[in-house]
Amino acid sequence: MSSDIPEADREGELAHPREVYDLFGHEREARAMEEALSTGHMHHAWMVTGAKGVGKATLAYRLARRALGAQASGEGALASSPGDPVCRQLEGLAHPDFLLIRRPYNDKTKKLKGEITVDEARKAADFFSKSASGDHWRVVIVDTADELNINASNALLKTLEEPPKKGLLILLVETPGRLLPTIRSRCRRLSLRAPDVSATADWLVERHDIERSVADRAADLATGAPGRALAHAVSGEIGVKDDLDQMLTGLPRIDRSAAIRLADKASRKDGEATKRAIMRFLQAYAQDRARELAVAEAGLSKAAAWVKASDELRRLARDADAIYLDPKQTVHAAISLVEAAASQS
Repeated sequence: MSSDIPEADREGELAHPREVYDLFGHEREARAMEEALSTGHMHHAWMVTGAKGVGKATLAYRLARRALGAQASGEGALASSPGDPVCRQLEGLAHPDFLLIRRPYNDKTKKLKGEITVDEARKAADFFSKSASGDHWRVVIVDTADELNINASNALLKTLEEPPKKGLLILLVETPGRLLPTIRSRCRRLSLRAPDVSATADWLVERHDIERSVADRAADLATGAPGRALAHAVSGEIGVKDDLDQMLTGLPRIDRSAAIRLADKASRKDGEATKRAIMRFLQAYAQDRARELAVAEAGLSKAAAWVKASDELRRLARDADAIYLDPKQTVHAAISLVEAAASQS
C-alpha cells in the first residue's frame, strides 16, 4: 500500500497491527482462539471488544495469520514468525484469502471517509463467495465495526446470516452497544481489558525504551491500554493533555487565549493528530464528569448535562471527519460544549 495514503486503522506513525507480532497481555483470550482453531470448533464470527489501543487488532491479526496457514513459531498462543510467507503476504495486504474492511480513502478529497460505507461492507459477501486459494480459512477483519453506517451494518448482517464454509469474520469493536443487536447475537464475543497501569508503564520502558517519567504518565492517561499509551508516549499528546487540563481548571469559564492556542495547533498542516487528541480527551473528560456526578444521588440531574455533552462531542468528532469541518472551528465548538455542560452542572 502506498505510504502516501493514510490508513484509518493505523495509530499515527506507529507500526500497523498487522506488522506487530508481540502480544502484551490477553494470553487467555489468545489461547481460547487457538483452541477453537486447533480443535475444529472455530466460530465463524468473533466480536473482539475493548478500549482503543487495548490490543484488539494485534490479537485479530495474530489469529488471522494462523487461520491463513502460518506456522506456529515463537512464544505465546497464536504466535507465528514474521518471516513466514503468510505473514509477509498479510503485512503487504497481498494475501488472496484475506480482506480488510475499514474507513476508505476518498481520492477526490484526499482524506479518509468518516464512516465505513455500504460499498466497503458488501466486499465481504463478494469475498466469501469465491473459493479459497488453499485449504485454510478465508479471513475478513473489520476495524472498527463501530464505524459502519446503518446500510453497511445491514449489508454485513446478510453475510453473518449465511456464514460461508471456512469463512472467518473478525469484528473489532470499541462500543458494542452501537452495533445492531442482530450482529452482536451472531458473534462469539471476547472482551479485552487493559493491563494494570504500572505493568503497561513497565512495558513501555522495557520494550520501547521510553523514559520512565513519560511512560508512567502515558500509561496513566491511557488507563493501561498499551497501544494508546505508546501513542501518547511517542507523540505530542501528553503536552496537549497538559494544555487542556490547564484550560479546564477555570470551568465553568475557560481561558480564551488557551482555547485559541489549542485551536491554532489543530489547524496546522500537521495538526490532524492534535485535533483528534483534543476531541478524544474532551470526550473522556465529559464521561468522567458524568460518572462522578452520577455516583452522588444529588448529582444525577447534573450528570445528564455531561452525558449529553459526551454524546455531542462524539457526533462532532464523527462529523468533523465525515464532512471535513474546519479543524479550528471544530475545536472551538468542542470546547464550547464542555463549557456549556459545566455551566449547567
